[in-house]
Amino acid sequence: MTGVQNLKAVRGNFLDVTRTISHPEEIESALRFIEDGLLLISEGKVVWFGSWEEGKSRIPETIRVRDYRGKLIVPGFIDTHIHYPQSEMVGAYGEQLLEWLNKHTFPTERRYKDPEYAREMASFFLKQLLRNGTTTALVFGTVHPESANALFEAASNINMRMIAGKVMMDRNAPEWLLDDAESSYLESKALIERWHKNRRLLYAITPRFAPTSTPEQLAMAQRLRQEYPDTWVHTHLCENKDEIAWVKELFPERKNYLDVYHHYGLTGKNSVFAHCIHLEEEEWDCLHDTDSTIAFCPTSNLYLGSGLFNLQKAWRKKIKVGIGTDIGAGTTFNMLQTLNEAYKVMQLQGYRLSAYEAFYLATLGGAHSLGLDSYIGNFDIGKEADFVVLEPTATPLQQLRYDNSVSLMDKLFVMITLGDDRSIYRTYIDGQLVYERT
Repeated sequence: MTGVQNLKAVRGNFLDVTRTISHPEEIESALRFIEDGLLLISEGKVVWFGSWEEGKSRIPETIRVRDYRGKLIVPGFIDTHIHYPQSEMVGAYGEQLLEWLNKHTFPTERRYKDPEYAREMASFFLKQLLRNGTTTALVFGTVHPESANALFEAASNINMRMIAGKVMMDRNAPEWLLDDAESSYLESKALIERWHKNRRLLYAITPRFAPTSTPEQLAMAQRLRQEYPDTWVHTHLCENKDEIAWVKELFPERKNYLDVYHHYGLTGKNSVFAHCIHLEEEEWDCLHDTDSTIAFCPTSNLYLGSGLFNLQKAWRKKIKVGIGTDIGAGTTFNMLQTLNEAYKVMQLQGYRLSAYEAFYLATLGGAHSLGLDSYIGNFDIGKEADFVVLEPTATPLQQLRYDNSVSLMDKLFVMITLGDDRSIYRTYIDGQLVYERT
């Protein structure tokens, strides 16, 4: 086997999904559970995966086996919408979206012009992701290029797969938090040139949302997308009814909210729209027709009272969906807790979100929604070795429920509904241990 000197061997119970799916009923047939399995890693990539009995002869005597029997090893969680500068304002009280932005968000983001402050908070942010088992994220910075540079530097230090960008925002926010159309283009272009496809880093063109960008700035975002067609686009869509009414006032010539972005060429493959709670039928169809992606953010949607996302309709329309924690309107970095909230959101709409469907959305489904499923999301040979070791019995209550669970579905569902950061035993990125619970 190549790269023997760098070989890592990981033993334990493994769970992943082997292929992307177009309907939730397909997930169980795509599920792969190997009780007492073996994962071999070299140079940050999976080089062999299967049962322990079948693979143990492939391990040289000089290689230590990391033995996690009794635990559950899964692909790293993928967060498709999160704001790293909002880590310090999680749990801000009492507002809905537009008031919350003005009262809490904008004053917090002002600080990120200071490179040292941005570095400090980027480090804190990544540590929170890792302690919660998130190994890839699509991330908002602030309007300051310093915020994006700090985050990319911190992620590069551990060779983390990360998509991020500086916010583009030239109106309807405090003057001290605005760029302009030209500066947003030049600063974003410089960041793309420096960071996009630098190791495992990728860039997202990031207009905050339509109300905070002039038509001139959206045209500059379009120019960036045309010049760098392999970048991502990351923004918000139809989160709040007052927001939607505001967009209609600002862009009366457009058919609907999504048509603002579509007009400027910002829909399409690797365009990710957070929330999408109050979509018109034409907007659903446009998302499908352009192969755009929705980031479902259940925790923040409940916290800000924004509404309930219609996951069933997204499946019917064959629109890609990932899960986002949406820190800091979301109140947890933890994907298990976020999936718990997703289950409740769907229960309120008469739909039972299965543990397998939830698990898919947080792993391979999330990778597919970001156009990264050829790199991450399961344990296929050649994939990047990002994974999490879960402790199914991290608390006395989890132990009790685990003892009374019979099927794999039951055990996974208990982990999703009762799990939190205590359930994250180890996190690996690029084949390297980057977090261990103490």
